[in-house]
Amino acid sequence: MILTWTVFLPLVGAALIAVAGALARNVSDRALRDSALKVGALAVSLLAFLLSLPFALDFAATEREVVADWIPAIGSSFHLRLDGISVWLFVLTTFLTPICILASWNSIAVQDDADADHRVPTEKGVAGFLASLLVLETAMLGTFVAYDLLLFFVFWELMLIPMYFLIGVWGSPGVRSTFLFGKIKERVYATLKFVLYTMAGSALMLVGILWLRLSVGTFDLADITRHAATIGFARSAQFWLFWAFFVAFAIKVPLFPFHTWLPDAHVQAPTAGSVILAGVLLKMGTYGIIRFCLPLFPEAALFYAPTVSVLAVIGIIYGALVAMVQPDMKKLVAYSSVSHLGFVVLGLFSGNDIGVQGAVLQMVNHGLSTGALFLLVGMIYERRHTRTIADFGGLAKPMPAYAAFFIIVTLSSIGLPGLNGFVGEFLILLGTFMTEGRAWFAVLAATGVILAAVYMLWMVQRVFFGKVVHPENESLRDLSFREIIVLLPIVLMAFVIGFFPKPFLALMNAEDAIGSLRKAGATREVAAHAAPMLIPEPEDSHTSPEGGGNHE
Repeated sequence: MILTWTVFLPLVGAALIAVAGALARNVSDRALRDSALKVGALAVSLLAFLLSLPFALDFAATEREVVADWIPAIGSSFHLRLDGISVWLFVLTTFLTPICILASWNSIAVQDDADADHRVPTEKGVAGFLASLLVLETAMLGTFVAYDLLLFFVFWELMLIPMYFLIGVWGSPGVRSTFLFGKIKERVYATLKFVLYTMAGSALMLVGILWLRLSVGTFDLADITRHAATIGFARSAQFWLFWAFFVAFAIKVPLFPFHTWLPDAHVQAPTAGSVILAGVLLKMGTYGIIRFCLPLFPEAALFYAPTVSVLAVIGIIYGALVAMVQPDMKKLVAYSSVSHLGFVVLGLFSGNDIGVQGAVLQMVNHGLSTGALFLLVGMIYERRHTRTIADFGGLAKPMPAYAAFFIIVTLSSIGLPGLNGFVGEFLILLGTFMTEGRAWFAVLAATGVILAAVYMLWMVQRVFFGKVVHPENESLRDLSFREIIVLLPIVLMAFVIGFFPKPFLALMNAEDAIGSLRKAGATREVAAHAAPMLIPEPEDSHTSPEGGGNHE
């Protein structure tokens, strides 16, 4: 039952942290009380990470499936399953959570809204912050392994609650005027926008889930996938169901034009919230596409692949161009996510193993590199209480270690060979280029790689090089030991994946996880009349001497 324990251990830890925080509310030494809560939360998240490691290190020998009765009257079971598609995203979640807790060690605070320009937050709400982060970890882990559609929907919606509080309570200060809400706190506006967008997509997905339950008679994803592979759903039904699920996932990605909630949420979220949002939550959308849209509705997925690819390419170029003109470092990184995740969607709809494998690997790569960028932006914000690029310049002199980490992560983000970002983007572009009629998609998407180098390196040049123009930057302290410990594991993983991608890619092929998309109905016959050459002929097929059919 290691899988069950890994998923629900953070939830148990959140309950203990909340109870301990309430009981210790009257403790006079607040620093000691808060430190104890942080140590407890860090211990729980590290234990969850250790429990998840065997799934990646010894995948074949680890028990990766749990099936138990849950609500048998309606055909719903407690079915958890980890496979080659979800294993690295699962481990990425447990990897980033303790890093987020450690990164927030001295910055868990509720902002004082009495003055929008007040830059010294009030230290409180430590127990609530840590509990919210741990509940969010359980929701994310459960989403990656839930093999029952109703259970998946429960975990999917559970993610909204802790993220709502992380942004709305512990977000940035400031007030804005809106048409609907009048004057409202910036962070409250951002979290409402995030929740409303996600709930709109969830409503569509719930309709699709109920239709599948009534059609197949169960919520179990394995049974529904077998039904799709053998009997299949009517073509018209597939088209409606595809969009019901796809819109929900496209909002979460976020794919152009469903992206407008993302910059506000990122800018207003605390550092830990931004890291989790970019590192894991956005991957829920791309994971949902590969888990549901492609295998369950293959004919619709193949038919609409060119349309989705167009949206992905627009997102790649649009996100890069908008990022280029951002004066705020955090907003620049936020728009870069729109561009990078466009690559992931393009790879998922490339129609071959190379592109899909690259997309799954790029989900992990983006979580590492963009998560690290948000950590680095948060660290400089704690020192200067500003994220405006023009307020910096020459930081490499007072902060050489910080500059070194920032430059390495930047090179990872723009896909420098030898670092993790290159492997995923190269496989996506190669897979797309190999599909007949898609070469121009790959060519246009490749311009996003060039634009990424422009806006990221231009930011690095303005922030770190040249003269120290502002006196406030001359005495900035460099990274502390705790901050180096936070960044070092991510940087090491960037080099490991960059130089040794084979173990990561090989595990994605476990149990033919990616090839199963063909078995679920994406046959060459369907591809022939839905979208030409989406599933290429295997190279080793041949005709038997007796005149029989092709053999693979």
